[in-house]
Formats: sequence, structure tokens, C-alpha cells
Amino acid sequence: MTTGETMTAVSSGTRDHPGVIAPPPLIFAGFLAAGVLSDRYVSGWSLQLPVFAAQAMAVLLGGAGLVFLAGALGLFRRAGTRPEPWQPTTAIVTGGVYRVTRNPMYVGISLVCAGLALTFGSPLALALLPVAVMVIHRGVILREERYLEEKFGAEYLAYKARVRRWL
Repeated sequence: MTTGETMTAVSSGTRDHPGVIAPPPLIFAGFLAAGVLSDRYVSGWSLQLPVFAAQAMAVLLGGAGLVFLAGALGLFRRAGTRPEPWQPTTAIVTGGVYRVTRNPMYVGISLVCAGLALTFGSPLALALLPVAVMVIHRGVILREERYLEEKFGAEYLAYKARVRRWL
């Protein structure tokens, strides 16, 4: 691999997808909605932050999350592979934001959810974000990594050794 941008598959198993438990955006959205709706209709809690501070943090977090997402999706498009983890992967992207984290899309979605929780003033949505990340870790990331190790072998293992899972 000369460019460090992508790796192509060396072998594949009988099923060509990682078998994730659910689409990651739906997992994150479900936890976000549960927190916001619980605060609004059950607990009555809200974040006690000055409006400007909450809005500024929401914009910064959400904007950073969108940068991670857009960068990762653009790299996937250029590599000719699908970003959906329930679809077959034809290439591993290792350049751009993937030099910093193996999971920029999940980092991005987490940041966007944190920004939305601040926008809605929902402490439960913020509290549930680490739970959503744990579900993503166990039900999506570990399955994806097992699949990619089987499909791409030593090249993926070398990439995994070089780049952290998160940040």
C-alpha cells in the first residue's frame, strides 16, 4: 500500500457484512430521543446553563461532529466503498481523518448528539450518550472489527495497531 488511503479485501468469509445489531444512527437517535422525551414529559429536568453558553457549546460540538462525518463520508465515497456497516466493505479507508481515529463517524455522531442534547437542554440525553456509545461499541464496533480482521487480514491489523479506536 503506497498511498495509505485504502486497502482492498484479501479474502472474505461466508457472509460479507459484520452483522451489527442496528444502524448506528438509529441507536444514537433512539438514546437521544429517549433522553429528550423523558426530560420533557417525565422528569421535567432541564440544563441550567445560560442560553448563550449552551448555544455556543451546541454549535461547536455539532459543527465538529459534522466535520468528522463529512470528512469520513467523503473518503468512503472516494474509496468506492459503502459507509453503512450492515453492507459489505470493499476497501478500508486509512487516510484523512482515519489517520486520527478508526471511528470518525461514531465520534461525529456522538458530538452531534451532545450538541443536540444541549440545544434541547436535556440532561438525560447527555447522561444517556455514554450508554449509546457503549451499545455502539459492543453491538457495532467490535463486530465491525472482527469482520474487517477476517476480510482484510494483516493489513487491517497493522492499521488497527497504528490508529486509536476513538481519539
